[in-house]
Amino acid sequence: MKRLTTLDLMEMKRRNEKITMVTAYDYPTAELVDEAGVEFILVGDSLGMVVLGYEDTLAVTLDDMIHHGKAVTRGTKKAFVVIDMPFLTYEVNSEDALRNAGRIIQETGAQGVKLEGGQEILQAVKSITGAGIPVVGHLGLTPQSAGQLGGFKVQGKDPKDARKILEDSLALEEAGAFSLVLECVPWQLAKAITERLSIPVIGIGAGKYCDGQVLVYHDVMGLYTGKRPKFAKRYSDARKEMFKGITDYITEVREISFPEEKHSFTMDEEVLAKVLEEL
Repeated sequence: MKRLTTLDLMEMKRRNEKITMVTAYDYPTAELVDEAGVEFILVGDSLGMVVLGYEDTLAVTLDDMIHHGKAVTRGTKKAFVVIDMPFLTYEVNSEDALRNAGRIIQETGAQGVKLEGGQEILQAVKSITGAGIPVVGHLGLTPQSAGQLGGFKVQGKDPKDARKILEDSLALEEAGAFSLVLECVPWQLAKAITERLSIPVIGIGAGKYCDGQVLVYHDVMGLYTGKRPKFAKRYSDARKEMFKGITDYITEVREISFPEEKHSFTMDEEVLAKVLEEL
């Protein structure tokens, strides 16, 4: 099975075919998402909250991303896998950015990396793409800098902020980014940006006019127990089913109805008798 490339995703935009992106953080999830037909898999630093139990993404390390990224790429055959570069792995200078991006690609086998920010990270984007590593940009609500943005809220509602997001999106494309994630921006702004860029624009809380959509797997499946953002739609209540499975198991063990004979192995009782006799 042929793995999707940047050219395949660009062609989908040209043909007005919607692109699906879902996060994954481990082998079985990646295998499931890939088999279902998702084109884009993001190993997001959101794993800090939904997998590792942190309060935000800032505590996630490069080693964390590589560890989970390896598992995800091993679980995929077709999807294009992108891995988030965590906080302070690309902001300091372009040399560090390239070194860290190279390590991610080399050690995980993923196809690209994702960086948050606009004008301030252009040198990093140019350095990474110049080495042949595909880059996905991320604008609007950027979780790594949520404190500076005033928290997790919609971005780009006033003229100054909207202009900056638009200018940053154009600059990222010019710097070599092959795709862009827009998070928590008004749909009108997202639509205008999508129409102006030649690269695929993936929305999350950015309306239906983007070239594609991304959601966190745990939100889609109903696994995350924390606060769910407005833009996240639950498509399954997998946690309820999983909880039932565990409680049913506990009940059957306590009632001695599990394991049954079909779950057990047997031996010749004469052999056992001989062993016991020799003790």
